[in-house]
Amino acid sequence: MDSLVLGNHCWLPDCLLQPLLTLREQTLGLGTQADRKLPAPTPGHLQQNQPLPVFPNPLCQSRGSTDAECQRNENPGLIMDPECSRLLPAFCSVLVDPRQAVADDTCLEKLLDWFKTVTEAGSSLLLLQENPCLVDLLSHVLDLKPQDVSPRVLSFSLRLAGMFAAQEDCFEYLQGQLLLGLFGEAGPLSWAVWSVPTVRSGWIQGLKSLAQHPGGLHFLGDSGAVDALFSLQGDSSLFVASAASQLLVHVLALSMQDKAEGSPSLKGSAWPACAQKIVAHVEASLCSTTALQITQALNVLTTTFGRCHSPWTEVLWGQLSPLVAHLLDSEPVPATHSLVDLLLSVARSPVFASADCTLWETIARMLSCLSPMQTGPLALGTLKLQHCPQALRSQAFGVLLQPLACILRATAQAPGPPGLLDETTQGCSMTVDTLLSSKSACVGLLCQTLAHLEELQPLPQHPLPWPQTLLVEAVVIILRLCDGSAAPSSSEGCRLCGTLAGCIRVQRAALGFLGTLTLGTSSWELVPQVFAILLETLKSPASSPTVLKKAFQAVLHWLLDSPTPPGCSDLGPHTPLFLRELFPVLQKHLCSPCWEVRDSALEFLTHLSMCWGGEANFREVLLASDVPKLAWQLLRDPESYVRASAVTAMGQLSSQGLQAASDSPGHPEVQQGLVGELLHILSVDSEGFPRRAVTRVFTEWLRNSHADVVQDTEWFVATVLQMVSRDLDWEVRAQGLELVQVFLAQTLGQPNPSCPYAVALPKVTPPSPLPEVLRTLCQMQIFDFAFRALFDCDRPVAQKACDLLLFLRNKSAPCSGLQEAGDSSDVASVEATLERWQVGEQGQPLGSLEPEVVLAALRSMDLEGLQSRLAESSDHVEKSPQSLLQDVLATVALLEENVADCY
Repeated sequence: MDSLVLGNHCWLPDCLLQPLLTLREQTLGLGTQADRKLPAPTPGHLQQNQPLPVFPNPLCQSRGSTDAECQRNENPGLIMDPECSRLLPAFCSVLVDPRQAVADDTCLEKLLDWFKTVTEAGSSLLLLQENPCLVDLLSHVLDLKPQDVSPRVLSFSLRLAGMFAAQEDCFEYLQGQLLLGLFGEAGPLSWAVWSVPTVRSGWIQGLKSLAQHPGGLHFLGDSGAVDALFSLQGDSSLFVASAASQLLVHVLALSMQDKAEGSPSLKGSAWPACAQKIVAHVEASLCSTTALQITQALNVLTTTFGRCHSPWTEVLWGQLSPLVAHLLDSEPVPATHSLVDLLLSVARSPVFASADCTLWETIARMLSCLSPMQTGPLALGTLKLQHCPQALRSQAFGVLLQPLACILRATAQAPGPPGLLDETTQGCSMTVDTLLSSKSACVGLLCQTLAHLEELQPLPQHPLPWPQTLLVEAVVIILRLCDGSAAPSSSEGCRLCGTLAGCIRVQRAALGFLGTLTLGTSSWELVPQVFAILLETLKSPASSPTVLKKAFQAVLHWLLDSPTPPGCSDLGPHTPLFLRELFPVLQKHLCSPCWEVRDSALEFLTHLSMCWGGEANFREVLLASDVPKLAWQLLRDPESYVRASAVTAMGQLSSQGLQAASDSPGHPEVQQGLVGELLHILSVDSEGFPRRAVTRVFTEWLRNSHADVVQDTEWFVATVLQMVSRDLDWEVRAQGLELVQVFLAQTLGQPNPSCPYAVALPKVTPPSPLPEVLRTLCQMQIFDFAFRALFDCDRPVAQKACDLLLFLRNKSAPCSGLQEAGDSSDVASVEATLERWQVGEQGQPLGSLEPEVVLAALRSMDLEGLQSRLAESSDHVEKSPQSLLQDVLATVALLEENVADCY
């Protein structure tokens, strides 16, 4: 039986492909292999009435099968094989024929990837000599009339020529009118098709591939390409403009290679001509009065210092730093974002780690003269540097804290011990002006500051001492300003209260930062203050669903990580009281009309019970509330996301012995307990999320020996598999295989870890001899489920099934209590049924299986080969160069046929 392959491309019969191969003789005369007969390509698509696609036939290992597919895929040729060489002339003829449009850019992109692989693996010159149609393709593109050139074909040709010319001998072979015509001023740059961004991008990418050796650099300078790159920096297409800047950096670095290595004293006047030209252009742009030109120059320098860490970059910075510092004298400072990126890029370079330069002075000056919104990223980047003067770090941290200090001063809160925030005094008036100028400016500055501090908090470079008390008090007062509970006495505070009232963005940012502040909390006196504001936020009817979700997350952080005084229990002195106030609020949110709120409350309950399910105080408060009962009722919620979260929550509560019996009438499944309710969801729920959640919960129950599972494990697994095997959701089927794997590990022992450094898990002693275990597995129809999953149309399911069957085969190998092979007719019947399953005819059951028959079938299957095939990407067939070439030719043939049908 030939195995099917997954594909979506058309295949071309010999009657259509052969005329295309002779087209080059009739039109352009490409190639020298016109007399070769091309075999008909293998079909790569599926008819609509064919079954779902599967992978190579695993039933051909031990039977001496002559299945051609098993041998055809052993050594796939990914370089230039004869089949591709035969297809190339026809492919090139199609590209240069203006009457035949190539409609699929994807195939051309994949073919470029293939050509790159070919050129990197061998000689490009030899490739062109063996396939002269490729050179003819480049020549004929230049011979076409400019109005007849296809933009996608021209872009393909430019990139292809650059790949070939990346090798110096091939560059010399192509040098002359060909490369000059493609990349020179008289080529595409002067054609009408140059207005298409794809062509300009292909031109840049081709030059970047070409510029890999001295000859390529000289070509760029002589052909005028560098001047064209200068103009392309301001291209209307952002992709083209970025690519032009990247190429200028590449050319600069390549021209300086082996020139300034080890010679930091080398002056710029002694640099190569190409490097001098680029640096002169950057200097002129920095002196320009146009912000766009300044931004382009700064972007080139940022990329240069980020990629190049040679001594010549120190000379470059010494030459250009006065011009960069001069930009700070302008009002306003131009291109501030690009300027910040440049300074941080230079500071991160190891060349400047210990150098005595003016870099730190420029950063300090910029921190003091820019607006608070502009200095935030620079201050954060400075604090994240490994090597930075302490005075500059203190200045940057003071700048970062300014907005919070202003909030505390405006609300009459003391900003910490004396001297702690002295650095925030300078520039505080500018920050206050920003906070009071408009709502958008105030919200933007506070959100940026809170996000920067949240990012800085867990880093080892964060400043010490860390003002934990100040930050907690600032976040608390911000949350009170947002919910309207603050009562400031100053006019600035009143204006802030009106500006921030009901601001969801600031609330989310503040709650996110508050959750991370538990990492540095050492004073347990802060805990009541934090618990109080979190409880107020959860109780407030004005809190949006996203704010409530953030509040739940912050509560979890502070419950799990907050400090406790010496001699107290794990819960601390404030936690039991807080929990007693929290659970009535949680009950309210479980009954919320908003499904997002119900979902967040269930997720919070799941995490809370997972961490504290064993604590006596927590169990007492939980069981005294209606939370378990409400969570049970949400198993029938109209929203599928909520049902899935309820399944996970009830599964966790049940694992901890915290579930409550439901007295809901009208549902007989409920009376059977939680297992019956979850089985009901697995069998009848119309949405995939709850069913996936059920299979995950059942797997965890089996793994952790849940009381309801160990009563009759075999019945439990068999019942779940009976439902999972019919499920249309591939994730449910895959999770069912995970359940089987856990069951087999408990029954037969853990599988051998594939990683040599993996920790060996304790093996479970089989409760009965292996023959009896295999017989039980047959009765539970586990083999039937695994064999069906092996031919599943979804690759992850097939992979899990293959791994499962390999595990079973390896475990049964030393079994001596069974015959080496079952009855030959039974084995043949099973194999015939599996072959029908593979082609989609899965209506016929395997029937009653015996362990001997199953073992014989397993040993006859090439599971290792199938496992390697399943590990490949799903489009590995379509990505093969032969298939891609056939796609292009097939598309042209079908277009011609459709044109003929029109007449």
